[in-house]
Amino acid sequence: MSSHSLPPNFFETLYAKNADPWNFLTSEYEAQKYTTTLAALPRPYYDSVLEIGGSIGVFTAQLAPRCHSILSIDVSAAAQEQAKIRCQAWQGVRFQLMQIPQEFPPETFDLVVLSEVGYYWSLPDLQRAKAGILEHLRPQGQIILVHWTVDAENLPLTGEQVHDSFMELVPTALTHLQGYRTPQYRLDLFELV
Repeated sequence: MSSHSLPPNFFETLYAKNADPWNFLTSEYEAQKYTTTLAALPRPYYDSVLEIGGSIGVFTAQLAPRCHSILSIDVSAAAQEQAKIRCQAWQGVRFQLMQIPQEFPPETFDLVVLSEVGYYWSLPDLQRAKAGILEHLRPQGQIILVHWTVDAENLPLTGEQVHDSFMELVPTALTHLQGYRTPQYRLDLFELV
């Protein structure tokens, strides 16, 4: 395990070698996970969504019909170029290159999506990201976390560590609305107290 967050050039190198390095477009695992994630969201419609690590926009496009506005951020320009094309039918989808937790958008959101991203951060960066997410949530805002839990030997954190870190905020800052596990991933839904 690494003690440092993975830098943006790690992801740019991946996308330079393979336009879809995690097989978002073809993976049965990803398709099932997206379906489960959308089904877990309790509100039929969200006004303002922050998607951290939107990658090539596959999930962004599926979430867009349930949102007035989505700000999808990523550290990879190559990934965002694909996402912009994929989501061009949705007027409410915006994109921004940004590295959380070093920077955050200035607005607030009623849903933050953190899927398959948290384990790329170091523990100190995860703590900063958590604080930033809470600061940018609207009253009764929600956070949905979804992370792979099988093998993370080359990553700074495991999916379990990311989710357990957010569970530490229950019940003082967050309410845990739902938890779901498969043999491969974990989903947790929280709401701001």
